[in-house]
Amino acid sequence: MKVIGLIGGMSWESTVEYYRLINESVKEKLGGLHSAKCVLYSVDFAEVEELQRQGRWPDAAQLLVGAAQNVEKAGADFVLICTNTMHKLADPVQARIGIPLLHIADATAAKVGQAGIRRVGLLGTRFTMEEDFYRGRLADQFGLEVIIPDTKDRETVHRIIYKQLCVGTIRPESKAQVAGIMSRLVDLGAEGIILGCTELGLLLDAGDSRVPLFDTTRLHALAAVEYALKPQEHDPLHA
Repeated sequence: MKVIGLIGGMSWESTVEYYRLINESVKEKLGGLHSAKCVLYSVDFAEVEELQRQGRWPDAAQLLVGAAQNVEKAGADFVLICTNTMHKLADPVQARIGIPLLHIADATAAKVGQAGIRRVGLLGTRFTMEEDFYRGRLADQFGLEVIIPDTKDRETVHRIIYKQLCVGTIRPESKAQVAGIMSRLVDLGAEGIILGCTELGLLLDAGDSRVPLFDTTRLHALAAVEYALKPQEHDPLHA
């Protein structure tokens, strides 16, 4: 079993889910008393959010690079950034470490493709919904057509993530709001919805949508377990 490296704390609310899902999956696959071999480096999200808000992405990159290097030094065989938004910095992080980075969009897009879906709605922070680092990867590398909410709905989702979900607040009215936004994406042609924020799975489940939901937290965590348990010579990242 490879050692899974986790860069968490963005927010810790969803990092808890990563740890739970990874260990539950290892137990399910191996049985008995088995659990995951993992290293977790958890950052202070208040510092990260300030850098995001101020557009200080080079500083944020340095912060993540330091975290990833510490995870590598601690013995991780590969690393996950436990947040969608900070995959904006996946390339500079990967360039500064000697172990593979398992990209959250790749793990998600693989499952979307397996479901036979090509037009997908995307929810997340405004960075994830509006910028090309995520949408472009889904389109260019996986051939997906990505549909995002309108400006007002994007601001609503962004606000709910930062003001509520990242501090552990789950409100029924917010659940209803986001469900309505998903319904509008379906009306625009979305055949599935990517929950492109690791906290959105805390608010929503399959019953809230008319089309399949793809929870990036779950899919990323399960992809990590598959990679950790796969024999080295068959690793897709070493092909």
